[in-house]
Order: sequence, then C-alpha cells, then structure tokens
Amino acid sequence: MTYSEDEYLLLSGIQHFVFCRRQWALIHIEQQWEENLRTVDGSIMHRNVHDSGFNEKRGELITARSMSVSSSRLGISGECDVVEFRRSPNGTELFGREGKYSVTPIEYKRGEPKENESNIMQLAAQAMCLEDMLCCRIDFGYLFYGEIRRRVKVEISDDLRKRTEDVISEMHSLYRRRHTPKVKRTRSCNACSLKNICLPAICGNKKASDYVKGMLNGEEDIR
Repeated sequence: MTYSEDEYLLLSGIQHFVFCRRQWALIHIEQQWEENLRTVDGSIMHRNVHDSGFNEKRGELITARSMSVSSSRLGISGECDVVEFRRSPNGTELFGREGKYSVTPIEYKRGEPKENESNIMQLAAQAMCLEDMLCCRIDFGYLFYGEIRRRVKVEISDDLRKRTEDVISEMHSLYRRRHTPKVKRTRSCNACSLKNICLPAICGNKKASDYVKGMLNGEEDIR
C-alpha cells in the first residue's frame, strides 16, 4: 500500500502517539496545543540544532541539518534534526557526490532517555524514510539527550521496524476516523502541556472523591 501526499501524517507525531494516544489526537486531529516549560525548552534546543539547508563537510563526513524526509509506503513526512553521511565502500550513492556513504540519523531531545519507546520509534521512522528515499539500509541511529549531554546508540532492528510500522498504521486508522481515544490517567499527565485541555473532558462527571482517590493511588481509570 502507498499513500498520497495529502494522506501523510507528521513523523514527529509518533513521539506523541507512543507517549499518549489521546495527546496525539488532541494535537494532530483536534489541532489543540498549549506550551509549558518542557515544550518551550525543547523548541529552543531544536532551534539551536536546525539550520535548514545547511550542509557541512569535514573530511569523510557530511553533516546535513533539518533534512526533509518522507515515505509514501508509511504515509509520513517530517524532518531529521541531523543526518550524517560518512564515506563507506558499503554505503549508498548520493546525488552530486562522489563515492558511497553510510547514512546515520540523529535526533535531539531535551531530557534524558525515556522508559517508553516514543523517541526510539520516532528515530526508527526517520531511518525508514531515509531508506525509502536513498535506497539504502540503516542499521542504527543516535538519540542525543540534552540532560545527559551525550548520544545514545539505537539499533534499528527488524522487530523495531515492525512495531513502528504497526504504530504508524494505527495512527492512520484513528486519523481516518477522526477519533480521539480515551486513555488511562497516570502521573505522566501532570507534566503534559495539554493537561488543562484534556483532563476536564475525560473526567466527565466523576465525583470529586473518586477523582482524589484515583490521584492518591497514582492513576485513575478514565475509560
């Protein structure tokens, strides 16, 4: 199956979707957004990294920033923070460049490694877009975390590819139906920039005592 360009979803939405399907739907289907300290800090970090159209060559390494990527097979499009192209006899050819190059996507994040796979799947999707565009194979990429100030290597395994493709397929399904799902409330909701938009709607007419009890237990079943 291939998607037309008007069906493409934002690649960056994968991070939102894996973290919380409801958050993704509020942003990408209902077009709702609010800033908080984390989102502002993250925007500043990406603004410092991005310089659209900027390419730097040092020896055998070419560094491209804010590189646009897409995949008609997956139906997604977006940008890679950084893509490194390094001379390699086993690499792929690049238009306008001599020789062959390996391809490595690098995504920048403000915090530290997460327990969930939201960042990892976003990076895997970037790698798959690059593979479709450049007819190559990418075995790994990196996540650079601002809080720990270093790169973390991510292996782009076949299992990770399959799980990422399944997530993207589910995103398309919800988007076609324009469906905003309910989810289970957890402590992570407290840090969400959409908390004030999301929580009153999903709590409905629940009693205040039930709400407080759920908060004290660390989570609240709101389905």
